[in-house]
Amino acid sequence: MSISKLLMACSFALASLTLAAGAQAQNAAPAKKSVKKAGKSKTAAKPAETKTPDEDADEPAVADAAVTDFDCELGNKVTIYANANDESHIALRWKKRLHRLTRVGTTTGAQRFENKLYGLVWIGIPAKAMLLDSKQNRQLANECRNAEQLKPVTTSATEPTSTKITIQ
Repeated sequence: MSISKLLMACSFALASLTLAAGAQAQNAAPAKKSVKKAGKSKTAAKPAETKTPDEDADEPAVADAAVTDFDCELGNKVTIYANANDESHIALRWKKRLHRLTRVGTTTGAQRFENKLYGLVWIGIPAKAMLLDSKQNRQLANECRNAEQLKPVTTSATEPTSTKITIQ
């Protein structure tokens, strides 16, 4: 027997084993026939649930909150509502919509709040803040500053002023 005939016989044996295994698996799990009943059934399969944001149900209450307005680049505006009794959440107004964000711990000391449903991330540092969209991986608002951050930095009376030294 030549090598080519041996290889041909092995490939034929492998192909027949593959077909036999597929036929055996098909016979082991018979297909279920579904009978459709008229009307609603309690055991009807529900479509895959996807979390879609409810426009009105998830708006946070901001009645007793401290309000901070931020002016951002390109004319964007963000308003933050912070409740002194609940430091782990803020409400953020972006594009006429109010979102509830939850504080996320950081190692850098920056304030980070997230809303995973909408993909919003608010990051605040002493100099500025920014709003990110984590679902689309892009910045929504950058260089956001409140009224205190917009004030020019002035030197206080206790700081030493530079003195001019003249050498003769």
